[in-house]
Amino acid sequence: MSARLTTQSSARDAGRTLPFDVFAEIRQLRLGALRVPTAVGGAGGSWVDVAQHYITLARGDASVAQAFLGHVVFVERLRLMGTAAQQHAFLPLAAAGYLFSGAAAERGGQFRGELQTRLTAEGDHFRLNGVKYYSTGALFGDWLKIRCLNADNQLVSAIVPANRPGIIRHDDWNGMGQRCTASGTTELHNVWVDKAEVLMMEPWRTQRHHAGATAQIIHCAIDAGIALAALDDALEFARQHVRPVKESGVTKGSEDPYLLHTVGEMSAHCRVAQALVLSAAAKLEKAAAARFAGQPTTLCEQLAAEASLAVAEAKTVSTRASLTVSQWLFDIGGASATLRTRNLDRHWRNARTHTTHDPLAYKYRTLGDYYVNGELPPLTFSY
Repeated sequence: MSARLTTQSSARDAGRTLPFDVFAEIRQLRLGALRVPTAVGGAGGSWVDVAQHYITLARGDASVAQAFLGHVVFVERLRLMGTAAQQHAFLPLAAAGYLFSGAAAERGGQFRGELQTRLTAEGDHFRLNGVKYYSTGALFGDWLKIRCLNADNQLVSAIVPANRPGIIRHDDWNGMGQRCTASGTTELHNVWVDKAEVLMMEPWRTQRHHAGATAQIIHCAIDAGIALAALDDALEFARQHVRPVKESGVTKGSEDPYLLHTVGEMSAHCRVAQALVLSAAAKLEKAAAARFAGQPTTLCEQLAAEASLAVAEAKTVSTRASLTVSQWLFDIGGASATLRTRNLDRHWRNARTHTTHDPLAYKYRTLGDYYVNGELPPLTFSY
């Protein structure tokens, strides 16, 4: 699939053609079953498998990879936070190919992450009201996990079919990059929610766990994939289109020593990012395996902290790789690489857009605070 996406991604980005056909294939191939346990029909894949899968997917099309992120994160959080009945209801659906997307982020408020969306009781059920922005992948989902607050200001998520009355999904994302992620607005008008569809997240706001690192490792993998995609196009351009500078002393652009030096640096950044992402994913897998095996809480929290730190380090490196390699692509290609018909700038636009998700400075600060002062990462869903 990744190789085919590579041939389609430029035209899809240029025309902002949403990949509904790709997600139909994802359903058919049941790629969403990767982290679903084998006991309920899933593949039982590890977090190393997930990270490698997303690197490969993003190398083909970063928008598809990001739009698919919410599904795997939902599966992990359902396994961690859901009741036995909720797991019994939803995990087989994920194993069968149904896709779960999310709607969490909102505008306004004093701090990032503040919520105004409310879940209010009405008899033996609930009603959901609010507006979500940046609902990445929501247009492709069969089900939506909508983060909100209940009457007690507790953090919960409503897990509802995407076509339930009162849900209006808009295709109004107009960012400069990741143009085909369907990261638009979701309106919620008095949406009916059953008690069994309410996922309690509040208890996990004060407990250290691995679930925050799951979304982060996928973001890392996407950045590594963007870097590799930019390197792929740089290599093709170097082999086929570059003319040498006269004073280089060579007759072929592909023999220019400075071009070769730049490609070497690009490759090194890509390989380091890829290796660090997979290494962090291995630590995340240890934390997840311990939690789901019912290991002692102290061990689970220790492994979760180690995974969060490793993923934060991977985030710093993969972010820099995606931005740097996609920029250096133009040092290889020169002015002709900037032609809009080539659309090579999509790699940098994707990298710059995607890497705005979390302030990188806070990752460095967290790492420094741990190594200098022994302070563990914050108890948030960003670590």
